[in-house]
Amino acid sequence: MPYLIETFDRPGGGALRLAVRDEHLAYLDSRVELLLACGAKLDEDGEAASGGIYLVDLETRAEAEAFIAADPFAKAGLFGEVAICRWRKAYLDGRNML
Repeated sequence: MPYLIETFDRPGGGALRLAVRDEHLAYLDSRVELLLACGAKLDEDGEAASGGIYLVDLETRAEAEAFIAADPFAKAGLFGEVAICRWRKAYLDGRNML
């Protein structure tokens, strides 16, 4: 069953996010087969990111925890908080998945 992972950056983490961004994107590219969707949470201007949302196709919470722990953003200490929960695909890409 898929998992939703929501990350929350530490205050003042903008410079660290930019410094590690290329490594983070390379990590996601290397695990693309697991990604149902993911992206940054942005401010109202669409400029600054403050965390992210990952929808990952993994079987266990332990796998979801390992996935986010291996993310270069996590390794660099960018995240102040990480929330993980199971997610049910009800609608995806405009289609009913139930």
